[in-house]
Amino acid sequence: MTLKLDDKYIWDFWHFAENGEQHLFFLQADRAIGNPDLRHWNVSIGHAVSSDLRNWTALGTVFGPAASPAWDDYTTWTGSVIQAEGRYHLFYTGTCRAENGMRQRIGHATSDSVNGPWVRVGSGLALDLDEQYYEEYAAGRWHDRALRDPWVLPQKIDGVYHMFYTARRNDGPLYERGVVGHAVSPDLVHWKATAPVYDGGHYGQLEVPQIFERDGRWYCVFCNIADHWSEAMRAQHGGGVSGTHYLVADHPLGPWQPAPGFLDGALPCRRYAGKILRDPLTGKDCLMAFADTGADGQFGGYIVDPIPLRLEQGRYGIDDFLGEK
Repeated sequence: MTLKLDDKYIWDFWHFAENGEQHLFFLQADRAIGNPDLRHWNVSIGHAVSSDLRNWTALGTVFGPAASPAWDDYTTWTGSVIQAEGRYHLFYTGTCRAENGMRQRIGHATSDSVNGPWVRVGSGLALDLDEQYYEEYAAGRWHDRALRDPWVLPQKIDGVYHMFYTARRNDGPLYERGVVGHAVSPDLVHWKATAPVYDGGHYGQLEVPQIFERDGRWYCVFCNIADHWSEAMRAQHGGGVSGTHYLVADHPLGPWQPAPGFLDGALPCRRYAGKILRDPLTGKDCLMAFADTGADGQFGGYIVDPIPLRLEQGRYGIDDFLGEK
């Protein structure tokens, strides 16, 4: 009952609910490429719909790289979908061939329907890196310039829209630079980067942020791998794990701190890029993620069924533990 396509690898995804329908948008690549590590450079965005997050109807490819030359002519990666200002908005990550995919930027497309078609707003470029706050690419430091995985809240706060994204600050130890980047906009079109809402100190990067509120507290779900943990975090947690965890705060703009333990992690990584969603069958929160390394050591490349979660005293847990691993 998982969301699995026979001819495609599936990984990062984002969710939108409307009129009882659960929409997932996801990264996909043809399994014909053979090596799943090549999927990142052979990517498009797919779409599927369900009433229960378990039984899925695939709707095909809905977005992909622009024609060359363009700032997003190589890849279109993880993003988010919202409804606001009378339209549907797709925010996504893009890279270009001219830079060998090294520098990430954030794009924007709109539609009159959640089912598309999605049309870029102008060139599509919504946000580029601001070196005042964030780390620029430098050979030998990281494999990329991190400016990706935009998560946009559909309602204004203090008169502006807020975007959160994967980034790194431009100072400090390498594996403490991972931050949750922040930008604001009056209209979802014109964006300005600001200081990160989570200033790092624990990880080299926090991928695929998802920010939401439950019972008056705010949660920022993220994923990363053990190799990108700070020395202090590895020492505290037996060397670290790879998977999905979360930050907590009393306000979406922070201050944020990692929750104790680690929500869903393992070595090797079994599930990655998790999202916390409302299960339409139970009305309770659940975790969904893509299958990473299976028992056979092979990449899964599909999205698992909902995993029940417990929320007690502000902490999420799977089954009968509260996040400790």
